[in-house]
Amino acid sequence: MSISFHARSNSVPSMKHPQAAYVDEQLTRLRSSEAASSSSSSSIYQRLSNLQDLHESLEKMLRLSLTTKALSQVQVEKLLDGSLRILDLCNVAKDALSQMKEGLKEIQSIIRRKRGDLSVEVKKYLATRKFLKKSFKIVLKNLKVSQNKYRTDVSLVVFGEAEAVTVGVFESMFSFMSGSKACGKWSLVTKLMSQNKATCEAEANEFTRVDSMFESEKSLKMEDVQILELCIQDFEDGIESLAKSLIKYRVSLLNIF
Repeated sequence: MSISFHARSNSVPSMKHPQAAYVDEQLTRLRSSEAASSSSSSSIYQRLSNLQDLHESLEKMLRLSLTTKALSQVQVEKLLDGSLRILDLCNVAKDALSQMKEGLKEIQSIIRRKRGDLSVEVKKYLATRKFLKKSFKIVLKNLKVSQNKYRTDVSLVVFGEAEAVTVGVFESMFSFMSGSKACGKWSLVTKLMSQNKATCEAEANEFTRVDSMFESEKSLKMEDVQILELCIQDFEDGIESLAKSLIKYRVSLLNIF
């Protein structure tokens, strides 16, 4: 992919800058990681970390005189709108993770103190999960919005690519958290082999394992709950770091004019 900047008058030829080349490498790395294999909590956390690096690099690129001369006010406003959409995704994810974490803490507290109604808290947690899964479906549907607004503007191609890759990571994370990707991916094969349940269990992740444990009313495995808590904490840390990078990126955009 060639990353170019064009002056508003179009009198200056397009140029390739080392910082732009570095952003290109980061985008390629993120696209490769998305296509490599099925998602895991560690791979999603790594991609969140890569997104932080990407937006820090984009912020540095915005401070180049070449960039500031190339972008018009209308283009800057487009980029501001895009970054705000990503921040909204960060807030949706943080809120969902916070709700789940609080529910798990209540359940563990009852188990430790051996006081309180465990079944009530488990039902509350599962109700929260059901609500969040519906919310994730709505969010994922909204993420299908086309990125075509960038493709007709050569100066914004790299920024459009960055937004598309970022949205893709959030799509993977929301699917992972809801468990929708794990079993749906193999539905046709498993129907033919009549092993749907076994395959779904094999594809389970930290979120769906705890869901299944609570729904089946089996004896609680605190280890699974604690592993899920660590996963939630990793996601929260990754999203918080990304959000900070996005805020710096927005500040640099606002400083152009």
